Parts: sequence; structure tokens; C-alpha cells
Amino acid sequence: MTIAWEIKEFDELSNIELYSILSLRAEVFVVEQNCPYQDADGKDLKSLHLMGRDENGNLITYSRIVPPGVSFTEVSIGRVVSSPKLRGTGAGKALMTKSIEVINQKYGTAPIRIGAQLYLKKFYESFGFIQISEEYLEDNIPHIEMTKH
Repeated sequence: MTIAWEIKEFDELSNIELYSILSLRAEVFVVEQNCPYQDADGKDLKSLHLMGRDENGNLITYSRIVPPGVSFTEVSIGRVVSSPKLRGTGAGKALMTKSIEVINQKYGTAPIRIGAQLYLKKFYESFGFIQISEEYLEDNIPHIEMTKH
């Protein structure tokens, strides 16, 4: 599968791009995970938005790169999401690899901290993240904090 990557700041996003991002996030985080939560948390305005598109231009995978001092002291990767149609294709791994690459280009090899859903612990460990917190509930979903140095 070929993924076309694009990274933009919030004010560079078109209305269509923003709609696609919010639609994909709602499809997975609200509907699929049955978790009503406040998605518009103010962090999008300060973040970089990494979009992965298929050969037809459809948004299939997305993450936001959150600068240091917004979510954590360190830079962070958040709202990591792939279209449910792509599960098991490697799209999520490609997204994380590209997210880390973007951070390395913009911030150097700075530490990265994430708030990860607990069931994805092994997935994030495969990228060098280690658990640094006890389990906690966020929006009724078990999470842990993890860092990569």
C-alpha cells in the first residue's frame, strides 16, 4: 500500500481537510470505541497535522504532533488513528514511523511522551516507547503514559 503523506499547521488546513480529520477521529474514537468525549480540546490549534492519503486522495491515517509544553513538557504524538478498513495492513505502523520522523526533523532527537490506550502498549513498545506511569482512566478507557528517548 502506498500512502501519500502531508503535514500542515492548523491554519494551513483547508475546510475539507479539517472535515476529513474530524470525521476519521469521530468514526474511531467516538463511534467505534463508543466513547463520547470532547475532541476539540484546543490542542489542534497549536499542533502539526500529519495526514496519510490513499491513491484516491482519501484520508486513511492521521496523527497530530503536539509541541512541547502543550500536552506534556516533551513533544507528543496524539489522536493516532487509521481507518478501520485498513486494520492489519501496516498503515498504523507506517503512521507512527512517519510521526517520529516528522518529530526528529522538527525537534531533533528530542524525547517524546504519549498518553497511550493500554491495549496498544505492545504496539508503542515496538517503536521504543516505555511505560512511565500507572494505568489511569481517560474518558473511561485505560491509558498509560509512555516515553521514547
